[in-house]
Amino acid sequence: MEQRTFGNTDLTCSAIGFGTWEMGTTQYGEIDINDAVRAVQMAIDHGITLFDTAEVYGPFTSEELLARGLGERRQEVVVVTKVGFLFHDDPSVVGNDAIVGRDASIAYITERTEGCLKRLNTDYIDLMLIHWPDLVTPHEETMRGLEALKDAGKIRHYGVSNYDVPMMQACQEHGSLTANQVGYHLFDRRMEAAVLPYCLEAGVGFMAYGSLGFGLLTGAFTPDTTFVDWDWRSGGYAFGLPLFERENFLKELRVTERLKQLAAGYDKSVAQLALAWLLGNPAVTVALVGMRNERELRENVAAADWRLTSAERAEIDRIFEEEGVPTYIDAPQRTNVEELGADLDE
Repeated sequence: MEQRTFGNTDLTCSAIGFGTWEMGTTQYGEIDINDAVRAVQMAIDHGITLFDTAEVYGPFTSEELLARGLGERRQEVVVVTKVGFLFHDDPSVVGNDAIVGRDASIAYITERTEGCLKRLNTDYIDLMLIHWPDLVTPHEETMRGLEALKDAGKIRHYGVSNYDVPMMQACQEHGSLTANQVGYHLFDRRMEAAVLPYCLEAGVGFMAYGSLGFGLLTGAFTPDTTFVDWDWRSGGYAFGLPLFERENFLKELRVTERLKQLAAGYDKSVAQLALAWLLGNPAVTVALVGMRNERELRENVAAADWRLTSAERAEIDRIFEEEGVPTYIDAPQRTNVEELGADLDE
């Protein structure tokens, strides 16, 4: 597996990372918990060295299951987790309903980091991220808190998630970001307008979540696909974009089918095509993917070795244009709760 470095730091990881949102069990479709835990071990065996989680996934369940999966192999990998959400006091309230706001103050992120360490059964976090921008707490305070956690040995590196360029610039005045984690995939190219160029120039690593379009680029969906009411995709929107509204969904399926045919010409899957496209951007450090079994693991790992030519990338763009499906490169990046609606939890 290709190893990549986060910006100007010494932190390295596999080009494909293991995303564990599904392991939260309350927001992202049905999974078998035992299979998910076994998949963590298989991922390490196949060369994946980065595992991404967050205390909000569940809440807390994903971190706990990841710790079970890693077991005695925790030292072999890079563990990424996220804090910064306020939770409902009632532990029986889960999923989207558990989240009541954001807090990136020093006191709060310090307290939440202790919980992450306990659930992950580790003495340190390799990379701690602020999950979504806190629009009240000054960036300077948040950075002081992260620096203090680093000085205390609780975390090795720190970064942000879902931050725009002005927010990153404000953070950089008071510290040094290792990474920004934001959604990026073939159906959502908003990050190409400003965030990706900034990360490349500033030496900040970029972690892409939703690499397979939250399932759209797996080839598994059909016009009859539906989502249970507690699956976040059932609301039709994905981080401010109407990707799962019926009319758009059907057009996207037609694009995916054509991409599947294109990939088949290279004896590859559409998921491998999507990952190869993403990893071809020089600003991208790691593509995060959820994985449930060894077949998916092998497929995702193999994608890291595929290098698309400029002609092949142009062919992908032509398919989008012919099917009339936007890539949203000029759409604004969403960072406010009010703009995101039900998408708050990622």
